[in-house]
Amino acid sequence: MTRHTEDDWDTGDSNGANEPNGGRERGGCGDCGCGEPTPGVPEAGRDERPSIFVPDDGEVPEADATGNRGAQRADGGSAADRAATDGGVESASGGTDSATGGTDSTELDPDAYDPVDVFPGGDLDLREGADSCYKCTSCDTSCPVAEVDDEFPGPKFQGPEQWRLKRKDDHDIDESITSCSNCMRCDDACPSSVPLSQMHNEARGQFVERQMEKLSVEYIRNRILANYRTSASLASMFPRTASFAMNFGPARWAMEKVMGIPKERDFPEFATETFREWWKARGGAQVEDPDKRVAYFHGCYSNYNTPEVGKAMVRVYEHFGYEVMVPPQKCSGTPMFANGMLKDARRHAETNVENLVEAIGDGADVIASCTSCSMSLRQEYPELFDLHGIEDVAEHTFEALEYLRIHEDLEGELDAAGGLDDERAFAYHAPCHARNQGLSRQAVETFRDVDGVKMEDVGDSCSGISGTYGWKEEKYEKSMEIGAEMFEHMEDAEGEVGMTECPTCAMQMEHGTGYEIEHPLQLLEDALGA
Repeated sequence: MTRHTEDDWDTGDSNGANEPNGGRERGGCGDCGCGEPTPGVPEAGRDERPSIFVPDDGEVPEADATGNRGAQRADGGSAADRAATDGGVESASGGTDSATGGTDSTELDPDAYDPVDVFPGGDLDLREGADSCYKCTSCDTSCPVAEVDDEFPGPKFQGPEQWRLKRKDDHDIDESITSCSNCMRCDDACPSSVPLSQMHNEARGQFVERQMEKLSVEYIRNRILANYRTSASLASMFPRTASFAMNFGPARWAMEKVMGIPKERDFPEFATETFREWWKARGGAQVEDPDKRVAYFHGCYSNYNTPEVGKAMVRVYEHFGYEVMVPPQKCSGTPMFANGMLKDARRHAETNVENLVEAIGDGADVIASCTSCSMSLRQEYPELFDLHGIEDVAEHTFEALEYLRIHEDLEGELDAAGGLDDERAFAYHAPCHARNQGLSRQAVETFRDVDGVKMEDVGDSCSGISGTYGWKEEKYEKSMEIGAEMFEHMEDAEGEVGMTECPTCAMQMEHGTGYEIEHPLQLLEDALGA
């Protein structure tokens, strides 16, 4: 049955002449029009009411005396003379099935459909995805923000409902879109594969571009957080000074009062030698094999804050005989998507795609040690941008541990290595962006049989920080409330070392428990003796 919304209906005059049931009150008696409920006959939901054919000019046909809407056609008939097909488009053969209101041909002419640009200035037509939503609320029940924030309407509203409302020219995007943390759990929860996060990203981008005050503290703060690579590159010039200054008590107090960055958060320390500096000083790749190449997308955090993760990645891959390439790159765009800075994200994506496509042309697959970076390259890039080669990048991108599990005998190699000399216990948290890629169990499965390693999964709850979400003063308490379940499970685990593939999840885990946090690549390096 063709979908429509209440916007298709004109309430008309007070006597209800233009109501779809011909003037009777909804749910009233179908015989006398008295308005009394008819026993056993539920009120028709808006997805169950007859469809209306709306011509390309957007004018809704006038209702006749019986309440039927039938715009005159050029051939003298009316739109009501035929049953409307989905979208009001006639079948390719020109016929319809009068019994069902459907077409008599499975072949529809693509040229008969007019693309719908829901968000002005955007390139997306999300009509099909929105119409696939049947309001089961699986996305809402999976949303960690909706669980702790009673004012947040949830992913269903932010996606399909926002899309439907936006078709009204005078309807602004709801400000609540800025409360979405971009954890993308709703994508994984939806049984109909509605592109929820894609809708959220586009709507958030349009809200920031068209409705947010560019001189507001919120906008300036969000822009700084979204462009972390710029701040980190400047701080890395004087890493010790920057690390001290960013965590100096009075400076933290001032940042909260002036910029809305919570004083409770500890800024991560900047490395005295970035990963790229180490790579250059090392002389680049130590293994050459044109038939076994990977291009490492290290991301901002592994470059400026935790180069030990990048070094572990290089050593482990070289242990397996891979030639590692480190192409020029910018931020993956993940924090920019979360803050609606789509123009910034596109500029970074252009550089990344250009250089990664070149590496792919040289026989390399793309490897990311951050699950948010791999998610961005695999899913968000092709959803939001139309760059040349972007599909190739998405197809050839893998998370670092995932790639080794696909192409190498990790289990056999770890058995041969003999495990760790000393017993070590870890509390593992799977990031939301790992779950969305089907990688929630990979670390546990990789290390569960390794001698000297005890790996405990601390559950499927969100860490709560969601990139920059937990770095906003007005969201801090909510982020900690979301992460409370994870903190509790970590403290109940045997080990006092946390493990995760996501750098911001690592920040939250350390912040909430005080535990040291490692990346699975670091444990893999130790276990293999790489």
